[in-house]
Amino acid sequence: GVTLGIGQGEYVAIVGPSGCGKSTLLHILGCVDVATSGQVLFDGDDVSGLGDAARSRIRLTRIGFVFQRFFLLPMLTAAENVELPQAEAGASRLDRTARTRMLLDYVGLAHRADHRPSQLSGGEMQRVAIARALANSPRLLLADEPTGELDRATGAHIAALLDRVHADGTAVVVVTHDDAVAARAQRTCRMADGRVVGEERRT
Repeated sequence: GVTLGIGQGEYVAIVGPSGCGKSTLLHILGCVDVATSGQVLFDGDDVSGLGDAARSRIRLTRIGFVFQRFFLLPMLTAAENVELPQAEAGASRLDRTARTRMLLDYVGLAHRADHRPSQLSGGEMQRVAIARALANSPRLLLADEPTGELDRATGAHIAALLDRVHADGTAVVVVTHDDAVAARAQRTCRMADGRVVGEERRT
């Protein structure tokens, strides 16, 4: 009961009550979960039947993930958290160092590069998580309640950063309960009981 297309460079919000399937849909879009039926196409390729290794490679190199609870590795510094997915993708140390520095500057945290998550505020951790999600230049950024753990003012800063990511050419799909966050997207898809039941486009 779900037919949904995300265009190149588009900004889409997915909204609906808790338990309606928003996060599940996001995990299917991100090649984390496999749909029980139908097709999932990414850049025109059917990824529905791919094995774990192939889907992992797509997640690593073409999709970025941002989560409500950040999921930074606590023993690593901010810079090391951003560098890790680049190392897994095979980037050289020189390239990793340069891109990590650039990304932390992009999210306004170059001065916190050597701090561990326990030394960062919630908003700073989410900005590091966004930098990590952008580490391998993904075509698609998926954000699951990215402001859910933050106060309103900090959440607005994170939403503005997602706006910037979109403006710089990355497709963004955000699951949110926050109407203010959803209103920033070009399109809002409303879900209920595991189905897309409505859609609103903004000019």
